[in-house]
Amino acid sequence: MSAAQRFLEVKGLKKEYVAGNPILKGVDFSIDSPGIVAIIGPSGTGKSTLLRCINRLIEPTAGQIIFDNSDVCLASGKVLRHLRRQVAMVFQEYNLVERLSVIENVLSGRLGYMTSWQAWRRNYLQSDINNAYELLAAVGLEEHANKRADSLSGGQRQRVGIARAVMQDPRIILADEPTSSLDPKTAVEIMELLEKFASEKNIPALVNMHDVKLAQRFAKRIIGMSNGHIVYDGAPEGITDEHLKKIYGGESWLD
Repeated sequence: MSAAQRFLEVKGLKKEYVAGNPILKGVDFSIDSPGIVAIIGPSGTGKSTLLRCINRLIEPTAGQIIFDNSDVCLASGKVLRHLRRQVAMVFQEYNLVERLSVIENVLSGRLGYMTSWQAWRRNYLQSDINNAYELLAAVGLEEHANKRADSLSGGQRQRVGIARAVMQDPRIILADEPTSSLDPKTAVEIMELLEKFASEKNIPALVNMHDVKLAQRFAKRIIGMSNGHIVYDGAPEGITDEHLKKIYGGESWLD
């Protein structure tokens, strides 16, 4: 597959919050096909930083992020806004507007397509409203549409976050620890939704996670990070205890 056909290509990505102390130390990978790609690794290894660099929530220090034939690192103004609306984000802590209704939170996924005046007036197209209700039905929350977001459970809030992300009509979904605050059953249900939408929309979902077994169950590919580097990149069934020791260090935590 040529670079022009890739969903995403990351080249030599570095990020320093403090000069001389890089978090990302030259990360290289590309995503050439739809489906879930899981990023695993210990806390502090740069997984969240990586996702936030991809959508420019934080500024990379060096390297390239090629998306939609543009380098995200160099984009600004209208070009950056256009790129961002194609990169949907699902957050660990949901990032909902708690005082707004569930349906309004889902509809906020369309704000990147609206003028400032339309957004201020919440002047959504009827087709968008219809789509938002369909997405709520798809994530099992149709009956909660008019409830305030802060009345929902954690699992329900994450479902709203996923519906909002899909509402953007993105070309890629980034999910930062979407299951870490959830019980095991709900975590599986959230991964099932991400898998479902990645398949239906024919797009990749790049998912940071700590649960190796959950990653192996749902991901078609696992990227293992340690100390700011990628140390494993391959099929879930190919990851071994030796790989996991290299990623996480030690072996006392292994079953």
